[in-house]
Amino acid sequence: MPDRYAVFGHPVAHSRSPEIHQQFAEQTGQAIQYERIDPGADGFEASVRAFFEKDGKGANVTVPFKESAFKLADKLTARAERAAAVNTLKRLEDRRLLGDNTDGAGLLRDITGNLAVRLEKRHVLVIGAGGAARGILGPLLDAGISRLHIANRTPARARTLAEHFPGHLTITTGDLGEWPTDSFDLIINTTAAGLSGDSLEFPRRLLAPDTLCYDLVYSPALTPFLHQGLRYGAHIADGWGMLVEQAAESYQLWRNTRPDTTALLRR
Repeated sequence: MPDRYAVFGHPVAHSRSPEIHQQFAEQTGQAIQYERIDPGADGFEASVRAFFEKDGKGANVTVPFKESAFKLADKLTARAERAAAVNTLKRLEDRRLLGDNTDGAGLLRDITGNLAVRLEKRHVLVIGAGGAARGILGPLLDAGISRLHIANRTPARARTLAEHFPGHLTITTGDLGEWPTDSFDLIINTTAAGLSGDSLEFPRRLLAPDTLCYDLVYSPALTPFLHQGLRYGAHIADGWGMLVEQAAESYQLWRNTRPDTTALLRR
């Protein structure tokens, strides 16, 4: 019987994680069963516990449950503890749940490796202050950026997130209606607005000559955020590369072997 894995999210029907992990399994000569599970808005904890009680081996966690997964985990990796958000769960031999966060590693591998974008001394704007943002801030700061602004619909939530990462450069925050007056080399949308087609209007002044607009959401069509970046003349990238790279990190945690992402990145 193949080992069972799943991705939990709400919504989750759009997720391509089953396809990605199945290709990883075929490439590494391993047999797994991977499914999508939507527990509804309020059923995450019960659904995850039921999955692992029925011999689930591991799970990915997507919006909006990454902070809930952090609270659910019995043990945390250092990067999950730092992020206070979990996107990967693994059942240990003693049946406890290990929580990890592979988002930041996946994002940096895509931006600095696949896209060959240098992050040292760059100005970065992050839109959103939820679990997805939590997973990427630490690695971005470690990469040597020189400016970070977090914009969120609820400014207090952005301030709380900034305070979670002390000892680095000064992180400024604000709401989506009060944008900074300076420009940024990298603008990252961490919200799920692209899944619902909601727009994220931002002023043209935020773009430097070679700004990259990066949407963590993967969608077959351009998200409104990326459409706007394209109209402004920015370089754009969706979350496919990050999705593949963070999935490879998860697969390595579960199966003790790291798959090659090259073929999947070609789509």
